[in-house]
Amino acid sequence: MSNPETETRDLLILGGGLVGMTLALAAAKKGLSSHVVDRADPAELTREGFDDRATAISTASWHLFRNIGIAEGLEQFACNISSIAVTDQNKPGRIDFQPEPHEGTLGRMFPNRRLRLALFEAAAEEPLIHWVSKAEIAERQRSEFGVAAVLADGRKLKGRLMVAAEGRGSPTREEAGITIAKWDYKHRAIIAGLTHSKPHDNVAWEIFYPAGPFALLPMNDDADGTHRSSLVWTVSEDDGNAVMKLGDRAFLAEVQKRMGDVLGEVTSVGARSSWPLGFHHTAKITDERLALVGDAAHGIHPIAGQGLNLGLRDVGALVEVLAEGARIGLDPGDAQLLKRYETWRGLDSFMVALATDGLTRLFGAPGKTASAIRRLGMAAVQRTGPLKHWFMDEARGVSGDLPKLLKA
Repeated sequence: MSNPETETRDLLILGGGLVGMTLALAAAKKGLSSHVVDRADPAELTREGFDDRATAISTASWHLFRNIGIAEGLEQFACNISSIAVTDQNKPGRIDFQPEPHEGTLGRMFPNRRLRLALFEAAAEEPLIHWVSKAEIAERQRSEFGVAAVLADGRKLKGRLMVAAEGRGSPTREEAGITIAKWDYKHRAIIAGLTHSKPHDNVAWEIFYPAGPFALLPMNDDADGTHRSSLVWTVSEDDGNAVMKLGDRAFLAEVQKRMGDVLGEVTSVGARSSWPLGFHHTAKITDERLALVGDAAHGIHPIAGQGLNLGLRDVGALVEVLAEGARIGLDPGDAQLLKRYETWRGLDSFMVALATDGLTRLFGAPGKTASAIRRLGMAAVQRTGPLKHWFMDEARGVSGDLPKLLKA
């Protein structure tokens, strides 16, 4: 049997997180081979308690998971989002996004750890994926003939197309000199698991405050029936450290004050983590034998929970373009294929980024007048069927020119 280390593979994927690994699996389903290089230790990433974060997976992303064969194993960990309630500081005049019964859910919540485990287990069994973890990259090479990554231990992995899936601070993007537009929101997202006395009834709450959104996302009950939700609370950079330092009781009191009675009494809080919020968008998402996917290409405010789903749309589009190219004998690094990917994804991701940035600014405007205007706008959306449907289609990720892998 040939040694995968020495094989020139179709893709050289730098970054084996949720987006990078989904890409490797989706590519393998189309017969495309890959090297996946990641600096992290998978055992560390999947250990109990490492990451309390949870992610909303849109309907379109769920189709992708089904199409690459990991949905079945994940199903038991899903908590459906059957509706979304949006309020301005819990004042009267809220919007309820509730799809018709035949339209299915607005998404599914998963613990990040479960998503990683499902992807890592599938990747370990896929011969078309050569996965190198705990690896530092010493040098990246791209030429008209191919790409390579030289690892710190001297190994050299070769491919035909390099894909940067390393997240926001992508060194591959920086090295390629791809410029990014970015601004810092001067905010942090504080994330924690909560237990509470009332069931959430599969409703996700988005409560807007001038300092930023306060979101409560439904999670599955514990085995003993304890009700759970995931909190994503946006605070200003200045308040972030203070909120992180609060004792559990003081933190719970602050949380309870902001959420009112929507989930009854908050009974406990899990480990807290805090993440800086910013917006960035690249001027282009391709270069010679290089494609950017996920946060390496676009980082948006988590207000609509669309970050990962946007990255998975990149995955679906890139794989579709490469698979169609392979059918007519084109190399994965072919410039016209990359141009197709760029055109397809560039506009969609920019529109989502602009929309979420606009929402952040709209809901962040302080003062009574701004709040009154927001509630007026929300009341209008509540009454306008087509507009609500548009928002729900956006949440489900089913609008626009969808890649085939993201369709049922």
